[in-house]
Amino acid sequence: MDVHTLLLNPIALDLGFIRVHWYGIILGLAALVGLLLAIQEGRRFGLTPDFFMDLLLFGVPSAVIVARLYYVAFKWNEYKNDPMSIFAVWEGGIAIYGALIGAFVCGIIYARNKGYSFLRIADICAPSLIAGQLIGRWGNFVNQEAYGGPVEESFLRDTLHLPGWIVNQMNVEGVFHHPTFLYESLWNLVGIIILFVIRRQKFLLAGEQLAAYFVWYAIGRFFIEGLRTDSLAFSGADWIASFMDALWSPMIAMGFTAGYLPPIEGNIRISQLVSVIVLFIAVVVVATRRLSGSYWVRYADPIVSTKPQKLVKQTDGPTDMANG
Repeated sequence: MDVHTLLLNPIALDLGFIRVHWYGIILGLAALVGLLLAIQEGRRFGLTPDFFMDLLLFGVPSAVIVARLYYVAFKWNEYKNDPMSIFAVWEGGIAIYGALIGAFVCGIIYARNKGYSFLRIADICAPSLIAGQLIGRWGNFVNQEAYGGPVEESFLRDTLHLPGWIVNQMNVEGVFHHPTFLYESLWNLVGIIILFVIRRQKFLLAGEQLAAYFVWYAIGRFFIEGLRTDSLAFSGADWIASFMDALWSPMIAMGFTAGYLPPIEGNIRISQLVSVIVLFIAVVVVATRRLSGSYWVRYADPIVSTKPQKLVKQTDGPTDMANG
């Protein structure tokens, strides 16, 4: 911590020839926690730890690369004159939805290669995804990025009752800001608890754990994104912008003010639009499957590969999961 500014030092270790950033350490911790959660749940279905370790080995680089490309694509004017800065991922600029695209493409290819249904594997990994996001947001905190609009210091200390080390870090060049990293982290904490509870329910069908993750994350991301001042945006139809504003209006009713979005960036926040689309698709898919009655594979049903696999001893059989 800088004793003069009371800000956290984003560099955890400086060996001269190499610098280890807190951002990278936190993302590594997020990946490790996600891996352990997936391994633990995978054992119930006879999936080996190696299966998830290999998935992580391929999935993390895919997620980071696509997340960075996603971010840079919408911020190209800032990178076109300094292409080498594109690789400085330790400075931030990792778009979550881009990471999900990269991870899911990799996951689909990997699951099919192993002979498994992607949805069954994604169901198991859903808590890992939200846990990774929960932890990863603290990397934004250390880097002083992904924060919201200006607030009074008293709001952080007296209304939210945040500890001083968080309040101090939310002081950006003399102005205090909404700790949107914290809002999203806490939202995801509640989300992972919900996922842990519903995956033990008998009514849960395969794919619905993943859908629940998308629904929960999309709702939280939509409203929290509106508070941010660094949103990726584009110029779109006025009616879409008005629709987004109308959906976000409950926040205004609760006394919140939208984060400033420079007109030059556009009038539609990309993450808000993606959140609405993701939420709509998830709800429609689940409702359609339920109403049609055409799909009744349950989350607790055994996961079977079309290819020979090495199994591990199950600590709790799938048929007992509803009581777990």
